[in-house]
Amino acid sequence: MELGAYSFGDTQLNPDGSQRSTAEAIRNLFETIEHADKVGLTYFGIGEHHTASMPASSPGAMIAAAAAATEHIILGSAASIISTDDPVRVFQQFATADAISGGGRVEITAGRGSSVETFPLFGFDLRDYDRLYAEKLDLLMTINESVSENVTWSGSVRPNVDDLAVVPRPVGGRLPIWLATGGNASSSARAGKLGLPVSYGIIGGEPHRFAPLAELYRRSAAKAGHTGDKIKVSVAAWGLVAPTKKEAMERFYPGWRNLNIEMGKLRGWGAPDKRQFDAQAEAPGAYYVGDPDEVAERIVHLHGYMGHMRHFLQMDIGGLPQEHFLESITLLATEVKPRVERLLAAK
Repeated sequence: MELGAYSFGDTQLNPDGSQRSTAEAIRNLFETIEHADKVGLTYFGIGEHHTASMPASSPGAMIAAAAAATEHIILGSAASIISTDDPVRVFQQFATADAISGGGRVEITAGRGSSVETFPLFGFDLRDYDRLYAEKLDLLMTINESVSENVTWSGSVRPNVDDLAVVPRPVGGRLPIWLATGGNASSSARAGKLGLPVSYGIIGGEPHRFAPLAELYRRSAAKAGHTGDKIKVSVAAWGLVAPTKKEAMERFYPGWRNLNIEMGKLRGWGAPDKRQFDAQAEAPGAYYVGDPDEVAERIVHLHGYMGHMRHFLQMDIGGLPQEHFLESITLLATEVKPRVERLLAAK
């Protein structure tokens, strides 16, 4: 089981509640990835976001910088919003990062965009939501599967590519490409049909309710003739690890509350309710908030339903103090990971 973290960037807050600079948030994120590599975390994902509180808008740039500063950790987008980006540029950015890393540590996770801010920002129409994604995912896969540097592709959402070079190529010839979904059945079936690994974002409800989707994914892959190690499942969730459950709850709740207030203004979410937080932060809720024993046990419990090979947490939301983020990363790598391995080995 691979353990990891993902982040959209998290802008710190002043004592009066005002936001500090987004540049500081990016520097903090870079520091965290370096730290995660040093303490032995397996994976770190950068989720494309375009808000002042979550400013990691350029996963490719961040991953290229991190690739130069780290040695072992797998780096990926979590996710790249390819619906409103150009797959040629996404591929080139990640292939460049792969070359800088020495090869084999860079992945793309392709998402449709739960954060719809990218559609007006880049001039796309939300009514084209799925068509944009389907065609651009096809282009991204066509580039990745090409046996040469020259690529040919045609579609309706961007100009055709007619035997043109797309460079650099990844060190190993191809990049791992995942399909991200928040729990959509058609997306699960699509990932299976295409033979792509699938990454489920689970940020509410009981996580094991996603088990039928994982099963649908595997059935769809088998029906399409896709087998082997490319057919795999990962789970992204909210969570925080601290020395004690009490500390984890007290550290994670203020950021959760801040984020819910912000999202309430942007997207009409309801007012934050502490009872809702408490329910989600206890088994079988969606938040992996606790001490190393509890978080490890809950990850292994979900593995019994999902059979996933990677579990990674978004910890830095709503202005989580950087020192708490770094400590959680350390505990996840050095305390939770060996517990998960031990529990899985005993099953």
